[in-house]
Amino acid sequence: MDAAQLLDLDRAHVWHPYGPMPGTVRPFVVESAAGVRLRLAQPVGGHHELIDGMSSWWAAIHGYRHPELDAAVRDQLGRMSHVMFGGLTHRPAVELAAKLVELTPDPLQHVFLADSGSVAVEVALKMCLQYWQSLGRPEKHRVLTWRGGYHGDTFHPMSVCDPEGGMHHLWGGVLPRQLFAEEPPSGYDAPADPAYLAHLAELIGRHAGELAAVIVEPVVQGAGGMRFHSPAYLTALRELCDAHDVLLVFDEIATGFGRTGELFAADHAGVSPDVMCLGKALTGGYLTLAATLCTSRVAEGISRGEVPVLAHGPTFMGNPLAAAAANASIDLLLRQDWRTEVKRIEAALRDALAPCTGQPGVRDVRVLGAIGVVQLDAPVDMAAATAAAAEQGVWLRPFRDLIYTMPPFVTGDPDVAAIGRAVAAAAAASHAAHGG
Repeated sequence: MDAAQLLDLDRAHVWHPYGPMPGTVRPFVVESAAGVRLRLAQPVGGHHELIDGMSSWWAAIHGYRHPELDAAVRDQLGRMSHVMFGGLTHRPAVELAAKLVELTPDPLQHVFLADSGSVAVEVALKMCLQYWQSLGRPEKHRVLTWRGGYHGDTFHPMSVCDPEGGMHHLWGGVLPRQLFAEEPPSGYDAPADPAYLAHLAELIGRHAGELAAVIVEPVVQGAGGMRFHSPAYLTALRELCDAHDVLLVFDEIATGFGRTGELFAADHAGVSPDVMCLGKALTGGYLTLAATLCTSRVAEGISRGEVPVLAHGPTFMGNPLAAAAANASIDLLLRQDWRTEVKRIEAALRDALAPCTGQPGVRDVRVLGAIGVVQLDAPVDMAAATAAAAEQGVWLRPFRDLIYTMPPFVTGDPDVAAIGRAVAAAAAASHAAHGG
């Protein structure tokens, strides 16, 4: 079957993420991938390969076909690809749980292995709700977050995504009604705004009696807007949650494993949540896997309840192949000087994206760790922006008013420079498509 036939079948039968059916945009057919490059079945803009500026939605931090990760998966495949986790256990899952407990901030001690990031958030919120139910306080059943966030596409995670600016407003009438603070003031290096701190304190204090938990993306709000905020707000949330007996959840699915310049975004503030969600880069982008970690306080509270078990159990929970990939990815990351590499990419992105500042149609340019963002003053013309980036030999996936990149940590400086040129070309093409 050639590429044209594949694309015909794809359009007829395959529903792509955040797309209509049948599809209106022809995807690129990827035949293979290696390093930081995607090999295409058909050339695009004269390129048979595209530099991946997205790390496959922020997951492939080591690039593709890394020999150590390949070997780990092949070795595990020779033992068993899967075994149910109910009543059974195995070395890859146990080793992974122990690694995660060691790496994450104290006092996180217990690990629930889930299928995906959305499920990890579902489990986190279920933990918090069941904790208070088990303690005889069912009135503590609501969750507070701040606007501009994104936590996944299943129902409870949708309820704590931005209710107006996000993609889930369609479900506003059927989702649980949660509480929303205003979005945190922008700027990683900006001093904490006393008025915003007072806003958080007033809202949490007023609703403490019905609040089970506060959930936020620490330091970087991802798919809700790619916004950066001061770590001081995490410190404030920790203090407020402690003062008002509310659990604190950090969704580190996008920020974990070095992406922001610290191993976990919580480390920027030196605070620990009661529950933490991990995913995406957990397996180096090889297989779907996520994790929800909690403290002994949360686990023991649930265990004292009328239903003394966490009522959740995915069929593929603790999948050995995925756990083996995760162990290899974490070992590879920690064995390398990942912090220096992320700082190198940060500096290279600042240089590469600097020419976008002040260009027509560009509202803001910002960089943190291995994250580079160009925000436009109008919604991105997806077709024009994607085609312009491909003409530069780079794969980008803009959304809303954002053209951004999260390259693999192994991306060299020349390729980061190419990504910067592609982002600039995409921004210019989108602006021109809007008549600019």
